[in-house]
Amino acid sequence: MKYYLIAGEASGDLHGSNLIRQIKELDAAADLRCWGGDMMQQAGAHVVKHYKELAFMGFLEVVMNLRTILRNIAFCKEDIQAFQPDVLVLIDYPGFNMRIAEWAKQQGLKVIYYISPQVWAWKENRVKKLKRDVDRMLCILPFEQDFYHKWQYEVDYVGHPLVEVIRNVKEKPADKPFADKPVIAILPGSRRQEVSVKLPVMLTMAKHFPEYQFIVAQAPGLDDAFMRELTGQHANVSTVKGQTYALLRQARAALVTSGTATLETALFGVPEVVCYKGSAVSYFFAKRLIKVKYISLVNLVMDKPVVKELIQDDLTEQNLLKELTLLLKDEPTRQRMQADYAELWSRLGERNASRLAAEIIYQSANS
Repeated sequence: MKYYLIAGEASGDLHGSNLIRQIKELDAAADLRCWGGDMMQQAGAHVVKHYKELAFMGFLEVVMNLRTILRNIAFCKEDIQAFQPDVLVLIDYPGFNMRIAEWAKQQGLKVIYYISPQVWAWKENRVKKLKRDVDRMLCILPFEQDFYHKWQYEVDYVGHPLVEVIRNVKEKPADKPFADKPVIAILPGSRRQEVSVKLPVMLTMAKHFPEYQFIVAQAPGLDDAFMRELTGQHANVSTVKGQTYALLRQARAALVTSGTATLETALFGVPEVVCYKGSAVSYFFAKRLIKVKYISLVNLVMDKPVVKELIQDDLTEQNLLKELTLLLKDEPTRQRMQADYAELWSRLGERNASRLAAEIIYQSANS
């Protein structure tokens, strides 16, 4: 069977690669074509366009790159038509993928969405489009099934794919230490715009904790010269590339940008502060549109403030120092967070999300 997958970010590349492996176990003759990254290619799919060419963040950045985005959408439609897949699999990346879903449904293609757009966070009426355009919605967060049920849209909860990924990592022997000091991890994100804004504030902690080695997880899409420019003036700061999980296994605490990384950090049991700072224009619009109480997945799943969120103007050196000091030196704070992390793991379940998703996709391709 022929499968066309679209992932537009690093996290989608990770989950897409595990999905591809499971599809190939079910369908040895699977022909897989995708938008994604190196991991999806290594798993056995032909990558048409790399997600590095698609990473535009925030309202202002999207407007500035609108011509490129529209060209990408047009090219994607042409490529799908030429390939004629048995099923189209959309992985997160809603701004792009929801447009493709609408078009694909009009072409009579089977459309499956793996990793639901966060319609519960803003613009809930997008559910109507998803009901119309998507044949099967595969959700990875436990509260999403109830949310969609309110809209009379029955979806499949397959569990969170990070649980299986991180469980497998934890079962392997630990890597050699990155430093001869205790480690604080910094996960500043994967997009150049967000890293240039947030990372300088996060790095101010290095001077306050000289007894720690601060290690920055450099995203694959960020070039070395750019990272050296931001980190070079700090003696106890270094970077690693492609070793985020090894870093989290060693970290005493972490400073993490909002997004999937907050959940990864929690599943590794690392106390964290969540950091977000965007362009003033993007934040202005986001604040008025987004309707959830929290920005981190940890707090959203637990429905309470398990981890501290320092957002926009609250992300200051003074506030970050206060929160990091608590994580490093206040044992009751660490113990409370660890107990909540254990509950988080339990809520996300023990399902093999990639396998369950692959089975649904395979069945749809054959029906």
